[in-house]
Amino acid sequence: MVDSQYYLPNEIGVASLDCSEAFRLLSPQEKMYAHYLSRAAWYGGLAVLLQTSPESADIFVLLQRIFRKQTPAQLEQVATTTGISSEEYQAFLVYAAGLYANMGNYKSFGDTKFIPNLPKDKLKALVKASQAFQDQPTEMEALWDSCSCLLYSLEDRQKQLGLGDKGITTYFSGNCSLEDAEMAQKFLDSKKLSAYNTRLFKRDNGGKACYEVRLASAVSCNSSVSKYFTQAYAANENQRKMLEEYSRSFTFGSVDAHKEGSRYWIKDKGPIVESYIGFIESYRDPFGSRGEFEGFIAVVNKAMSERFAKLVSSAEVLLPELPWPREFEKDTFLKPDFTSLDVLTFAGSGIPAGINIPNYDDIRQSEGFKNVSLGNVLAVAYATQKDKLTFLQEEDKDLFIKWKGPSFEVQVGLHELLGHGSGKLFVQDDMGKFNFDQSKVTNPETGEPVSSWYRGSETWDSKFSTIASSYEECRAECVGLYLCLIKQVLSIFGHEGQDAEDVVYVNWLSMVRAGLLGLEFYTAESKSWRQAHMQARFVILRVLLEAGEGLVGLEEVTGQDGKPDARITLDRSKIHTVGKNAIHRFLCKLQVLKATADVEGGRALYDLYSTVDDGSAHNFVRLRETVLLRKEARKMFVQANTRVSGDSVELVDYESSAAGLIRSFTERFQDDAEQLEADLLELCKRDAPCWC
Repeated sequence: MVDSQYYLPNEIGVASLDCSEAFRLLSPQEKMYAHYLSRAAWYGGLAVLLQTSPESADIFVLLQRIFRKQTPAQLEQVATTTGISSEEYQAFLVYAAGLYANMGNYKSFGDTKFIPNLPKDKLKALVKASQAFQDQPTEMEALWDSCSCLLYSLEDRQKQLGLGDKGITTYFSGNCSLEDAEMAQKFLDSKKLSAYNTRLFKRDNGGKACYEVRLASAVSCNSSVSKYFTQAYAANENQRKMLEEYSRSFTFGSVDAHKEGSRYWIKDKGPIVESYIGFIESYRDPFGSRGEFEGFIAVVNKAMSERFAKLVSSAEVLLPELPWPREFEKDTFLKPDFTSLDVLTFAGSGIPAGINIPNYDDIRQSEGFKNVSLGNVLAVAYATQKDKLTFLQEEDKDLFIKWKGPSFEVQVGLHELLGHGSGKLFVQDDMGKFNFDQSKVTNPETGEPVSSWYRGSETWDSKFSTIASSYEECRAECVGLYLCLIKQVLSIFGHEGQDAEDVVYVNWLSMVRAGLLGLEFYTAESKSWRQAHMQARFVILRVLLEAGEGLVGLEEVTGQDGKPDARITLDRSKIHTVGKNAIHRFLCKLQVLKATADVEGGRALYDLYSTVDDGSAHNFVRLRETVLLRKEARKMFVQANTRVSGDSVELVDYESSAAGLIRSFTERFQDDAEQLEADLLELCKRDAPCWC
């Protein structure tokens, strides 16, 4: 029997990301603008297949060829004749939908491999009986042979993403180690080159190690992204210049051009159609400095955006409430756009609830950023059924279900705007100039003068590397917990009196429960975490448990089914005292260590609270088994397509099912499917020797 964490269950939730009303209200020009940017995002998003695993692109092409010839309903008739049961066929559809939704065969949230939940010989029989195989037997046989072994393989190293013997990665060639990654980063820093859009390949050159840094660019490979950056439908000069720089970036592999495009993007205040595209988040690079491609296009929800605008207006009053000295905060708060969006397109490996971008430290510190909350994602992603609500007391469940959405909306707003948007980094530039007064600024943790800082081209990601993403998510989550205690914040979101207290309670309860759920994303064998946000929430759980005084309770119990279970409790009367004090102390430490580039201190602190052991008051090793026993698979999203019809753009929706998700992808690339698939296979073939 295969461990259930390595396949997607047949009953996995599939939800439509509804954007129909928001799209309907756009002008013809805005619809065209959204359409062409969506095409750029979808084509660019295919790069994620090549960024995930050696076999992902081959599997993608195999599935595309099968489903372009036969719809899921038509293929089911073939499956029946080959002896595949309805449950097994559904398992195949769920696997295919999962590969599309994650843009690869590793879960975007958790980085665990998933395989088809049906026997390999039955899947092979179905492939051979398909119309695609009948039409092109030689090509399809070769395609099956190229990926079938890895498609099902669960050797230890292939169970999760990672570097060296800890897992699979295509950001580095198979012979690279952590030491190679560190050396390459130092080289890139010395040349003032960003690693965001790179991969590192190591080869032997006459007994000498030779390193090749590859940039993502259309100059040396076939790419359809830039051709969709048409400026004809841009609403203003900022959008036109942004698209021009994006095109230059993707054509020549220039991060500087993407940064320039991001500057124009920041200046494009309050657009009706919002977007961002490029190599953005570094969560899945085992070293933490290379960005995964993503692109989103969304429509502003004006009513909800008004609340976020009020939060932005209150930011300068709220920032001094944070627990670090004034010198550790940015010199000036650059008021960003903060909008609630209904997503039309989100291409990449997964869809978040909120985003704070760009991720370039120099731009964020001195020029600004934008925050977005993805409203239609929030509406469906976190809806919970009572009977599936694990690890809570019965008396908490109804309250949790009622306030989970509203409380998460508050947390996302604070997390993105005042979490990621706060805090200064102390820097000495290449000319020797400091952005802080060395003679006056003291470290509040030691009482001594600040003695470390970022130098030259060093960045947060390059300096803190493997822990940077999770550490920063933890800092932002703590800011959300801390500031949600302020009545003014709750009032901005329309919560007063007892309702406001319930929002606070559920927000904190949700965080400690998420910390327990985070154990699903810890790999015991390698003692490593596979998901930045969930590691962050586990760390916060540990901090609040350590606070004591009965604030948080966590006990192992036996469930009604006779199997191991757990119960987590939160004393709401102690949130504003014991809880606030604990987060105050921890959050201050996080910011001070980050600001002063104290990698050694930061790593020691974060690793301490990230430890999963059985030696403390709580047996987290055993609790992890309980969490795995009762885990629920994350939902997959079906997204619409856009299609130009004459002078207008049509929105094409699909049903909320695995079959609907599959159809959305086969129709997404139908105009140039054969050429696109050939290009992907060629890129895969060219890289194949690098993974051995």
